[in-house]
Amino acid sequence: MHKLSRRPAVSSILRANGSRYRSAAAAQSPASSFLLTNSGVEGDTSNKWYSVLTGGRAVSGTGPALRIQLPNGMLLGKRYESTAAESDSSSPPPTGEKYEYQAEVSRLMDLIVNSLYSNKEVFLRELISNASDACDKLRFMSVTEPALLKDNVDFDIRIQTDKDNGIVTITDTGIGMTRQELIDCLGTIAQSGTAKFLKALKDSKDAGGDNNLIGQFGVGFYSAFLVADRVVVSTKSPKSDKQYVWEGEANASSYTIREETEADKVIPRGTRLTLYLKRDDKGFAHPEKIQKLVKNYSQFVSFPIYTWQEKGYTKEVEVDEDPAEAKKDGEEGSVEKKKTKTVVERYWDWELTNETQPIWLRNPKEVSTELYNEFYKNTFNEYLEPLASSHFTTEGEVEFRSILYVPAVSSSGKDDMVNPKTKNIRLYVKRVFISDDFDGELFPRYLSFIKGVVDSNDLPLNVSREILQESRIVRIMRKRLVRKAFDMILGISMSDNREDYEKFWDNYGKYLKLGCIEDRENHKRIAPLLRFFSSQSEDYIIGLDEYVENMKPDQKDIYYIASDSVTSAKNTPFLERLMEKDLEVLFLVDPIDEVAIQNLKFYKEKNFVDISKEDLDLGEKDEEKEKAVKQEFGQTCDWIKKRLGDKVASVQISNRLSTSPCVLVSGKFGWSANMERLMKSQTMGDTSSLEFMRGRRVFEINPEHPIIRNLNAACSGNPDDEDALRAIDLLYDTALVSSGFTPENPAQLGSKIYEMMNMAISGKWSAPAAEYVPQQDHQQPAFSQPQNQEPMEAEIVEPVEAGNHKQ
Repeated sequence: MHKLSRRPAVSSILRANGSRYRSAAAAQSPASSFLLTNSGVEGDTSNKWYSVLTGGRAVSGTGPALRIQLPNGMLLGKRYESTAAESDSSSPPPTGEKYEYQAEVSRLMDLIVNSLYSNKEVFLRELISNASDACDKLRFMSVTEPALLKDNVDFDIRIQTDKDNGIVTITDTGIGMTRQELIDCLGTIAQSGTAKFLKALKDSKDAGGDNNLIGQFGVGFYSAFLVADRVVVSTKSPKSDKQYVWEGEANASSYTIREETEADKVIPRGTRLTLYLKRDDKGFAHPEKIQKLVKNYSQFVSFPIYTWQEKGYTKEVEVDEDPAEAKKDGEEGSVEKKKTKTVVERYWDWELTNETQPIWLRNPKEVSTELYNEFYKNTFNEYLEPLASSHFTTEGEVEFRSILYVPAVSSSGKDDMVNPKTKNIRLYVKRVFISDDFDGELFPRYLSFIKGVVDSNDLPLNVSREILQESRIVRIMRKRLVRKAFDMILGISMSDNREDYEKFWDNYGKYLKLGCIEDRENHKRIAPLLRFFSSQSEDYIIGLDEYVENMKPDQKDIYYIASDSVTSAKNTPFLERLMEKDLEVLFLVDPIDEVAIQNLKFYKEKNFVDISKEDLDLGEKDEEKEKAVKQEFGQTCDWIKKRLGDKVASVQISNRLSTSPCVLVSGKFGWSANMERLMKSQTMGDTSSLEFMRGRRVFEINPEHPIIRNLNAACSGNPDDEDALRAIDLLYDTALVSSGFTPENPAQLGSKIYEMMNMAISGKWSAPAAEYVPQQDHQQPAFSQPQNQEPMEAEIVEPVEAGNHKQ
């Protein structure tokens, strides 16, 4: 920057590669000190800075990095009264030295508004983060220089608002700044005092290894101009006896620095920022709004944050008695009583806003289950305790801490799995809230029901959606979070109380099945968690591990049947031979089950086999018997195929039937009956693919059934018999229904069934001569005599004498 008053300052500007202030607006506020930090480009000897205000020019400068020196000193725990009224924007500030920004502010502001920050609310997060860094720096430096703290050993951050004038004041008791540091930090863009401080700590052998500071991005302070027209920074370093005031406006190309001369505005130590809000942003000056933003973004900052809030208490006060009533009471001679009423007395005081502690920073062994549950309820506004929780820390290539929870009940409903955008994961960077609006960056959508917090030191403080999507750190975090989530769910499944996992499965089973489709990499973790009904467990669900344990010694595959319910699944003809062999079959009764299993393909080297598909292998083949049966019924199969034509691909001898005469099975690579039913019900279903996938159907017959044997005889004796051909048609239509398919012509099928019923029951309970005639007139009888039968004549019976009496 160029100094406009006395001595030229270009060389001093180039010397200063100082710290950058990330916090926003300030001046005239309670007593607190606040260190302003922003990130710069470390190790770059030729940097280009851009001004925060307007009209500046990009100026490139070179020079050695200046080792940052951080001052200390400030009182803490004092109760401050509001100073917003004193700092009226109409009163001109004392004249100070004027400086010009070194960088072009318009380009920087465009970057801040359109790229770095997605909404204006984050200005408070940035400024509080700078205040936290200011306190941290002073705490670090006081280890080797205890005199910096003097008698003021407490650290805090205080925020005061004036909603009438649109003023927000932020005060901290951290490290302050000298005059030169104000020039270096606030007059130069993209320099981070925090980043330089960390470098100094790293280079120093005596400073220790704790470097958990927040502000390393470099433009946090300038986020104040998102909401403020004018920003005033009043700061005092514990290494200096003077207090300086920095003042800048959003539409100016220069700023001023002056010495504080008003005694009532002197602060013991630290920094005070005053933001004079824009007309459209004065809503941020409401105390309730500030308190809400602090709770949302800075709830877990390690230093106490106090906000100036209106409070009240009730008290009894005397009221003046009505003269008329007093006179009346005097006449009646009543005892004199003083009348009172309850009123609410209003006052303003500091209120601690960030009471909840970040328990993820503690050792898991020191945190009880009650604390985890309480933190879960407070953070996510839940009233039920979670089913499980997992507290862990990952180290190595990427370091982060996290607490994950499995909610007791799905908040979005069991059927709402389409939208992966949830607010269930809260991302923090060094205890500062960044975002909870994710679209699969940290968890895949099938695990979107997991709730928790993730706190990383490796991500930049200002994390945008694009940074998350492209960050290698985030990809590593995602893998580890998913792994921990599976471990947590596996712990529920291994619980001694079987009802715990049944409750989980009832709420989130479909999510895991969706994972079989979308996440092939984690099939080995998902498969042990799946649960299904089976032919041997119709009332409770079992896992694949339990199924494999119950498999027969010679059983090679895992059998399943997909249907719309357990009742229809257990009565399907496909199950007959397997039930005789005591082979267990999984019942897939959810619409997503069949697709999930087809994507899973195998489990523990056992393939999944659909018993409704062709080429079912049940083992124990008798080749000689099969050859004899094929020779006996081969001609019948060809005869049936000729009659059915293109309705079926082939007719074969079945090895899966025992009591049913026939069944219709799907092709090996086609849709099953259940899948065909589901695809037909799709709103945007493709009819062309439907015709293609259902084209391959195989008609299997049971050679041991009487119906098939009779048809075999008909084929040999009279293959053109109409009754036999009609029987084949009815057999096919019946197989369609029993196999789970939808008949192509239900009305025609009904007519065939009625015809067969009439043939079966004709004359069984009534006179065979009676023939049904539809009624056309109510006066005519419903039944008439056959036309070829002659009318019956009445027979006259003469009386017979028995003894002398007539009978």
